[in-house]
Amino acid sequence: MKKTAMLIMALAACLVFSGAAVADTIKDGTITYSPGHFLAGQPLKTGYDIFGYNYQAHLFNGSYANVYLGRDGFPPYEGDTEAYLAENPTAENHWTWPYRDVLLTMKWNDAWISNQDRGDDAGGTVPDGKLDRHYGYSSYIGSGAWETNHMSGSYEVEVNDKMKKAHWTYFVKIVAVPSDATKDADLIWHDADSVEIGPDIWGAFAEIQSVENDPFAGIHGKQYGSPCSPGFGRYGPE
Repeated sequence: MKKTAMLIMALAACLVFSGAAVADTIKDGTITYSPGHFLAGQPLKTGYDIFGYNYQAHLFNGSYANVYLGRDGFPPYEGDTEAYLAENPTAENHWTWPYRDVLLTMKWNDAWISNQDRGDDAGGTVPDGKLDRHYGYSSYIGSGAWETNHMSGSYEVEVNDKMKKAHWTYFVKIVAVPSDATKDADLIWHDADSVEIGPDIWGAFAEIQSVENDPFAGIHGKQYGSPCSPGFGRYGPE
């Protein structure tokens, strides 16, 4: 579906946490949700939180809206639109609200978002109250970070004068590009040998594989595979 590209572009998950200076792991219970979050001040814990994040295991499972609702001060959406809006009427104006019934599974590696606070993201040794990103690197580029997103949903279609539910799925692999990669005028990343890596996303990443199925829209199977490599092994830390 056309909206999947927009949903993927939005998933630059902003996960910033406050925490005690001596904390360095989720298991310690001293890294807390950031100010402004619905759970502000509460400790991150192992296992899934009420929004669908499992920071210890590098996983998210739940409503697409719940990726963002918590950090903007809203409680998790649990499937009942009327009940939710009765308690949180301004949520209807949140940009993710139209996608609340899209189901999302995200997986990522330690370079993307760690389950530790070892220091600053350039390799410091004093915990800074945040789960590490691209630890040991000044940016994501060259860090070997990767993420996958698997979305699914449904919509109504008319078939033979009857309304039926059409189901769709979308899967994408995203990697941090190597330090010697270059981006062309069409926003496509290429490796040092000028082989295409994939379309740019978020400035430091490339989409290396996408698979979409939406039978009523005539979309089936792989939509893109990187000529460089559609696998994560080619894009490890440098």
